[in-house]
Amino acid sequence: MFPLETSRSQARGLTTSVVPPDSPASTILIIDDTPANLGIVVEHLEGHGFRVNVAQDGEEGVMRAGLVQPDLILLDVMMPGIDGFETCRRLKASGETRDIPVIFMTALVDTHDKITGFSAGGVDYITKPFQIEEVLARVTTHLALRSAQKRLAEQNVQLQQEVAMRQRAEADLQHANDALEEEQKVSERLLLNLLPHPIAERLKARPDIMADSFPEVIADSFPEVTVLFADIVEFTRFSAGMSPERLVARLNEIFTDFDTIADRRGLEKIKTIGDAYMAAAGLPVLAADHAARAAHMALDMMDALASFNERNGYRLQMRIGLNSGAVVAGVIGKRKFIYDLWGDTVNTASRMESHGVAGRVQVTEATLRRLGAPFLFEERGMIEAKGMGALHTWFLTGRSSASSE
Repeated sequence: MFPLETSRSQARGLTTSVVPPDSPASTILIIDDTPANLGIVVEHLEGHGFRVNVAQDGEEGVMRAGLVQPDLILLDVMMPGIDGFETCRRLKASGETRDIPVIFMTALVDTHDKITGFSAGGVDYITKPFQIEEVLARVTTHLALRSAQKRLAEQNVQLQQEVAMRQRAEADLQHANDALEEEQKVSERLLLNLLPHPIAERLKARPDIMADSFPEVIADSFPEVTVLFADIVEFTRFSAGMSPERLVARLNEIFTDFDTIADRRGLEKIKTIGDAYMAAAGLPVLAADHAARAAHMALDMMDALASFNERNGYRLQMRIGLNSGAVVAGVIGKRKFIYDLWGDTVNTASRMESHGVAGRVQVTEATLRRLGAPFLFEERGMIEAKGMGALHTWFLTGRSSASSE
């Protein structure tokens, strides 16, 4: 109980002060079993702008604290029912009232009682008799401390939110970067599939390769290469009535075998046009044995087609033409790049195929000179090539027993 003189407020049967709802004043809950003894404390608190609520025992105090959510509680110790220490313990056990500061006001002065009060969760302990100025000073101090703690907690929450937002932004950025890197890897793989590796590396080094304008012309002259053309004989008749899926599957099976041979023999696949296949040896990386590489590939392609026929029950045949000499090679196109060859050497190699014989590999005299003993030949003689006049040609028939594959 609070041993203070009664006042006019006590005579009115004080329970709760009336304060405008928009008042910014702090709310104080007083828990005491003798309201008549609260007059001076209430008047002084109200006089300093505080809103005051009163509960007459511990049970009511716990309930009112949960409803009102006061900023501070002044709590008597000696009360009927549950005493102030147990009341404080219950307040601190509830999530709704755990953080409300509790100041004990009691005549108990024993050190043990003070320890019990602080152990129960009180923040201060005022012994009676007391001066009202002391009560006001301690109330003000703890309210200021709680206000600072609230601001700190709010700032901490805001900081955590900002950190979480930053982490989400960083995660989104990392995800975007990962997606961009994956797209770049896919683009690089596609580029390497379309172009020779050295040419693809030159394009990758240019930041404007994906732009609409491509100022750098990639073109090189090669004095010594061998060009190979191959064409499946009467493929149009063979594929008549075949479903699109089956047609593409058959061509893919054949050309995949040819790609494997090109990789093994060191040739660069240039392109396919319909059922025709074009490759070259000695570019974009120079190779002294370019003619031998192309000859080995031509013979391997004939064997691969024979194996395809045996697997599928077909009797397809192929013409292959070889020619050696100088070419110009380069990249054309802006968005869809293609690496291609130009020059008389290319045109003559094409004539070797188109003017060839089914099931044979036809070579020019220029290629024959570069091949020599490791290969076997059959002279065909002079042929009239469209747009080129008479050409002396040979059939490449195989490898000699001393040839190293």
